[in-house]
Amino acid sequence: MSAPTFSTPAPQEGAAGGWRALGALAGWVLLAFVPARSGAVAPPGDWYRSLNKPSWNPPGWVFGPVWTCLYASMGVAAWLVWRRGGWTARRRELGWFLVQWLLNGLWTPIFFGLHRPGWALMEMAMLWGAVLMTGLQFWRVH
Repeated sequence: MSAPTFSTPAPQEGAAGGWRALGALAGWVLLAFVPARSGAVAPPGDWYRSLNKPSWNPPGWVFGPVWTCLYASMGVAAWLVWRRGGWTARRRELGWFLVQWLLNGLWTPIFFGLHRPGWALMEMAMLWGAVLMTGLQFWRVH
């Protein structure tokens, strides 16, 4: 039994299309980084430093590079799906991207801003569900 194949048209390129695609790539990547701004509104602060964390908790300097790569990858992934028909053809897939994007941005204010780890855990469960749905939807397209 062979793996399923999904047929999607290749993106159309041309001189104007190339610039449009590059501008769209920049837009998707910038959009993907918006949730990172929630850290400016609700930074970890003294409350987080006072928590009893496990020994495997990564050092603070790791988060910047890791999240930079993650957000950039998210933007590129959304752009690759968008190129396969835009919002008209990919409303469901990009809609799931926006759901997980919104949930991603809400976690920091809930955890660090409101100091509600329980709520943040419930929100994280919803986020993981949305990430799973986004991944499945994106996988079908590209």
